[in-house]
Amino acid sequence: MSDDVNNEIKPPRRYDATRRRAQAAQTRAEILTAASDLFLEHGYAGTTLSTVARAAGVVVETVYRAFGSKAGLLRAVVEAAVAGGADRAAVPAEERPAIQAVIAERDPRRQLALYARTQPGIHARQGPILRVLAQAAGADPELARVLEGLEEQRLGGLRRFAQLLADRGALRDGLSVDEARDLIWTLASPAVHDLLVIQRGWPPDRYRDWLAGALAGALLPG
Repeated sequence: MSDDVNNEIKPPRRYDATRRRAQAAQTRAEILTAASDLFLEHGYAGTTLSTVARAAGVVVETVYRAFGSKAGLLRAVVEAAVAGGADRAAVPAEERPAIQAVIAERDPRRQLALYARTQPGIHARQGPILRVLAQAAGADPELARVLEGLEEQRLGGLRRFAQLLADRGALRDGLSVDEARDLIWTLASPAVHDLLVIQRGWPPDRYRDWLAGALAGALLPG
């Protein structure tokens, strides 16, 4: 009898945390994809968390747990667009391969060229959804705070970039770190990209090359 009992008793299954995390990441990505499509098609006001949940194949409570609010969801959609996907957005910007390549480059002109190379794709991905956010932020204080937070996040990253250039002695004489940050922030802004690429019809590679030259001319000696 003891052998039969022993045979019937099975050890508890080990909790598979890795698999659960992968499933959660996949669910998050599906929610972000559905939300992006709906925000772009119907705008912020015309999109509800219930419609996002249905499109993603989850219950609305899952969306609330993951993002907290519709404004939080829109912010996450923008961040995923900037990063190039939900999985990349989960990684700090300085740890993404393209940014690591910029940081590792020691020649300041090539460094700025590498940075400029990242911008056409970012603007193409984030531009449409960022316009949804900017339009809705005018009438929604919570979204206005989201937009402000994203801008502060961008400014912080660009200040670290400017500080890196300063620490390596790359900035032209008399240019402070904050001034360098502001120049990068302006030249690489979505507004300038949209003026040249969307309104004036510049090809992305022409914009990329112009941006690299403009940054070098504004920041570096000579």
